[in-house]
Amino acid sequence: MELNASYTSLVAVGDSFTEGMSDLLPDGSYRGWADVLATRLAARTPGFRYANLAVRGKLIGQIVDEQVAVAAAMEPDVITLVGGLNDTLRPTCDMGMVRGRLEEAVERLAPACRTLVLMRSPGRQGPVLERFRPRMEELFALVDELAARHGAVVADLYTAPSLGDPRMWDVDRLHLTAEGHRRVAEAVWQTLGLPAESDWRTPMPVTPPVRWAARRVEDARFARRHLMPWIGRRLTGRSSGDGRAGSQFDPALGKAFWISPEDADAPGPVTGWRRLDG
Repeated sequence: MELNASYTSLVAVGDSFTEGMSDLLPDGSYRGWADVLATRLAARTPGFRYANLAVRGKLIGQIVDEQVAVAAAMEPDVITLVGGLNDTLRPTCDMGMVRGRLEEAVERLAPACRTLVLMRSPGRQGPVLERFRPRMEELFALVDELAARHGAVVADLYTAPSLGDPRMWDVDRLHLTAEGHRRVAEAVWQTLGLPAESDWRTPMPVTPPVRWAARRVEDARFARRHLMPWIGRRLTGRSSGDGRAGSQFDPALGKAFWISPEDADAPGPVTGWRRLDG
């Protein structure tokens, strides 16, 4: 990896983790680590271009079928690919299929960009992580294997206790808070060979434990607002991503588009983005 390199373009591929849930903005949209990373990269390189194709709820097969060819055709400097974790959280999961589709994605994306970034995703500490840990670690072993085979780089978020801290996760217990996304952006930034601006592995400050009664109330609220709707979607074959497209994908035109800082020729903080057509 070239240290302190400049990157002119970024395409993000994946599911809700890359879409940005639950880093909610005042206007109801999501920001997330990929947007944070793009803003920081754009501040270094005038004319920087960015596209986020990720859609919540997508399984690895859907990511490959709907996003990979689009991302490869854009031929950016950097592509980030995070997928397969939604598959591992299903009660029935064909890990052979997951392996095959992830291999397909990497084989198609690696030659299409200067740097392909893969990830060992973080997991919230608790019983859900322990239940699905073997599948997750099988997935992450494949990520490491594919990275070595195809010259990709890996942001290892899984082994950082700081990102497993429940306080880094939203009330749905599936998606990171704004602080969690900020730390992921810093981790990917450093994986790209750029100078550290903070220590994303620093543990959260110690706080008094939550009382038992308060935990039970929160558990009940979580089950009602998030767990039961999730189970309902699984039973009916629906997904939170049904009918949605990536932030920079135009369904009417059937193609992706770039966005760039409003002042494309000026280095420094990005104050807004504009769509690039053509």
